[in-house]
Amino acid sequence: MSETELAQRVRSAAIFARTMPEQKLRIVNAVKASGEVVAMTGDGVNDAPALKAAHIGIAMGGRGTDVAREAAALVLLDDDFTSIVAAIRLGRRIYDNLQKAMAYILAVHVPIAGLALLPLLFGLPLVFSPLHIAFLEMVIDPVCSIVFEAEGEEEDTMRRPPRDSAAPLVTAGFTVWSLLQGALVLVLVAGLFVAALRQELPEPDARSLAFATLVAANLGLVLINRSHGTSVLAAFSRSNPALWSVVVATAAILAAVVLILLARDLFHFGPLHGHDIAVALGCGTAVLLLLEAARKVFHPVRRAWQSLQNGRPPAINCLTLTPNIVLSGPRNQQNLEFPIREFERGFDPRRFSGTAKFVP
Repeated sequence: MSETELAQRVRSAAIFARTMPEQKLRIVNAVKASGEVVAMTGDGVNDAPALKAAHIGIAMGGRGTDVAREAAALVLLDDDFTSIVAAIRLGRRIYDNLQKAMAYILAVHVPIAGLALLPLLFGLPLVFSPLHIAFLEMVIDPVCSIVFEAEGEEEDTMRRPPRDSAAPLVTAGFTVWSLLQGALVLVLVAGLFVAALRQELPEPDARSLAFATLVAANLGLVLINRSHGTSVLAAFSRSNPALWSVVVATAAILAAVVLILLARDLFHFGPLHGHDIAVALGCGTAVLLLLEAARKVFHPVRRAWQSLQNGRPPAINCLTLTPNIVLSGPRNQQNLEFPIREFERGFDPRRFSGTAKFVP
């Protein structure tokens, strides 16, 4: 069978029986040639060429040979195929959390940079000094390194089609969405600061009001970026103790800065009254609600645009190729959950004479 014929056959065939080592290698290369990401599992010496050729070679750690383990990229220490599903689930969670943290970092620095440039462009009093920016970074850094790292997985983590392996971590739509978040906060805080000055509010009082509003809006950005697709209310149902620890610590430090006279003078702040706090919290809530409404419009458009640009993302084919039999699962998205459920129930390769291909 020619390579062209084999490439056509692997798209529809479900079983390849009595495969030799060189045939396993040809099958892997044929699936790769169709533009899919291939994960190959094996335990013997004859699996080594195919393990090496696959995008992700997975060897058995318990009963696998040294040659297979050396050729593979991953080793299953317990020889349990459920570990593959757990690794995919964890990898998708880490990838999602990286994107959430990057979206938040990009969004939160837009108002910081804009408010720093505002006095230079329009001749207004200085809004922030380096001390204020250092305070904000004390909030931003723990959020990125602790809060988003501890964020749980999305509800549809294992129901989504696989992403294109060639797709960048930061796409154009991703950048636009983050900049829109930051621009909204910038307009809101800058407008509040200018309005306070026009109401003849003393400069320190206007600065403290703008700073408290920016901190509240910052927390709104954290909450909106906790989830890609689910609503903010649904995201609240996911436990994240690190988030609330950062929120409480930020509120306590801000209260100390405003209430303690020495710290207030150091920050060049005026006193915050009850209605000032209400305005700051109201602006933070408005940011959260406006971004939640905008996300329902923006995200479907962004996903549709990415689909038109990238086409169907490649599947992840997991093949266990033995001398006797090769099994391959269906490629259509509707059937993706069946093999995953089977693996999660406790798939034991020792009771299986061949292999399964699943698309996680």
